[in-house]
Amino acid sequence: MRVWQAELLLAAVIAARSVSYLFEKIGLESMEPFTLLGLRFLLAFGFLGILFWRQLRGAGWSTWWKGILLGGVLFCVMGCELLGLQTVSSSMASFLENTAIVFVPLFEAVLSRQWPRRDDLAVSGIILIGVALLVLSPGSLADGITIGTAYCLLAAVLYAGWILLTGCSVREEPPLAIGILSLGVVGILSMGAALLFESAVLPTAAGQWGILLVLAFVCSAFGFTLQPVAQRYVSAQRAGMFCALNPVVAAILGWLFLQERMDSFGLAGAILIVGSLVLSQRRKVPQPVHD
Repeated sequence: MRVWQAELLLAAVIAARSVSYLFEKIGLESMEPFTLLGLRFLLAFGFLGILFWRQLRGAGWSTWWKGILLGGVLFCVMGCELLGLQTVSSSMASFLENTAIVFVPLFEAVLSRQWPRRDDLAVSGIILIGVALLVLSPGSLADGITIGTAYCLLAAVLYAGWILLTGCSVREEPPLAIGILSLGVVGILSMGAALLFESAVLPTAAGQWGILLVLAFVCSAFGFTLQPVAQRYVSAQRAGMFCALNPVVAAILGWLFLQERMDSFGLAGAILIVGSLVLSQRRKVPQPVHD
């Protein structure tokens, strides 16, 4: 796979995952968070496990423990996302969570013990200003800043860590197997949380199962499983920059289907966040080389 093909795949999976904010918001009206999460990821894991059982059977211990590690981090990301969506609009949750674009270069700088480049700091600063306008906008949240805001920002930090861990894990391991295993871990942990803290009742309405199927096959089976495949050829920093695509699609879907509104302050913040991706395109990011 060439770099441009991997970037196209990465853009497609991130856009597909943005659909999840819309369907999760709708699903939370009739299902509890961890029950929704557990069923979604177990369905995706079951489907992919049957389809690619040979890849899983041939996976070594190193692949398994890396898949478990990534699944554990992803469970934390998704748990914070769903808890945040209980008090935050789908477009707001998407914007806040995808401020991971700020944290990826900062985390890389800490790990490499090198101060971030000036252009990285400039992009990060623009995004932080955009987030401030978005979150502090008078009409952005009905009750002002809520606990959901904190959950979404925590999800952003964890998502940045997941991106970095994914980039490291797929260098020497089969990315598809790692992606499938991580889905299974998220499903198991989520159902465990549902049994502990929720009633864990299976959906009975056809509409509920329709939401679960979209989340399982479009957002999870395609969205999360193929990102490790794309990141085998795209740097973690570049993958973080592509997160800016997510809130664009989520905001459009929220406006079309959930009647979510955004005032001038929120719109200005959204433009600043999305504009960061345009700025990042103006400089060349070194890409990993694979044989």
